Formats: sequence, C-alpha cells, structure tokens
Amino acid sequence: MEMRLEVVQVPVSDVDKAKTFYTDRLGFVLDHDVEYIPGMRVVQLTPPGSAASIVVGTGMTSMPPGSLEGLQLVVPDMASTRAELLRRGAEISEVQDMGGIAFAYFSDPDGNRWVLQEATRPAVKEAGS
Repeated sequence: MEMRLEVVQVPVSDVDKAKTFYTDRLGFVLDHDVEYIPGMRVVQLTPPGSAASIVVGTGMTSMPPGSLEGLQLVVPDMASTRAELLRRGAEISEVQDMGGIAFAYFSDPDGNRWVLQEATRPAVKEAGS
C-alpha cells in the first residue's frame, strides 16, 4: 500500500488576498486557479521544492477561515529563509531554538498559523535516539 499526503486545504475568507500572500510574500508556485463548477474555485499553490501543495478556494470546506494551525515548512537554512521571507514582506517571528532545532512562526492574512522548522541536523537526530 502507498499513501502520500500531497494537498492540504487552508481555509481563507478572501481567495485572491490569500493567493497574493502565498505567491508574493512566501514564494509559493501557483499550480492552478480554476472554477470547476459554479461556486467552487480551487487555487492550488506549492511551496518551493515541496512535494505537497495547499489549496485555497471557495465551496470546498466547512473549516472557518483562520482555523488551521501547525503546518510545518521544513527549510535547509533558517537564517536565509527567514531573511528572504522578511525581504518579501512576510511577518515572521524571531527564531526559537528548541534543543538544537530552530523554529519560527507566521500567520497568513486570515490567521492560519504556520511553522518554519530548520531541517534537523544528524547530530541532533542521533542524540534523540
């Protein structure tokens, strides 16, 4: 059996505002923006280098806008990624070191909360074994 998590819905109140935030501020790639049936718009966006995407849109979910939290974007270099996101106008928290693993936090315009996690170094992984 094989199962891959490839798409996660992110509940938003304004699809165009969210689309702009994720593409312009975070650098996500716009995969498609389609209206399959009247009232159901699907905007799929993929973080740079990711195999998984997010979907924002209308007519897809009953989750209230801003209710999603804890999705993690794993980055190879926290300092450079954070600097790039700040340069693009995203508001990112200060970096927190949680025992050798660095985290930073941000929210989209609706308040959906995201986590940046620096890729865990092998020495930290081995210490946790």
